[in-house]
Amino acid sequence: MPEPLPLDEQLCFSLYAATIAINRAYKPVLDRLGITYPQFLVLQVLNGAEEGRSIGEIGERLALEPSTITPLAKRLEAAGLVTRLRNPADERQVRVRLTEAGKVRWAETGCLAPMIVERTGMAPERLAALNREVAALRRALAADAAAV
Repeated sequence: MPEPLPLDEQLCFSLYAATIAINRAYKPVLDRLGITYPQFLVLQVLNGAEEGRSIGEIGERLALEPSTITPLAKRLEAAGLVTRLRNPADERQVRVRLTEAGKVRWAETGCLAPMIVERTGMAPERLAALNREVAALRRALAADAAAV
């Protein structure tokens, strides 16, 4: 059996630590707006979707289970940022839509990407290339998991 790599040489740890660092960078902005990063992601998925999205569609887009999305949507609804409505054609399906307050809150977040460019000092093109590589890794792992 091969010797394990030191922690700092393990891709999984580097991705994990980078995710934590990004979340810490975003936290002051999101705290000011009263939302968490997962809630921000839900708002992002709903932005521009005038008809809203089902819980399942949101989960699929964020690679999360519906059981994870439901409590997020409930908290966003309690904050007045989304509405949740059962589909009359299929009572099992819940559609989530931004309220006017949700649209305003989304607009207040602005684009958080420039913050990462500024904090890292990395060129936007380099960050975009890194994002494409990480996305390719995610797709390959998802495809492999689906094949099992």
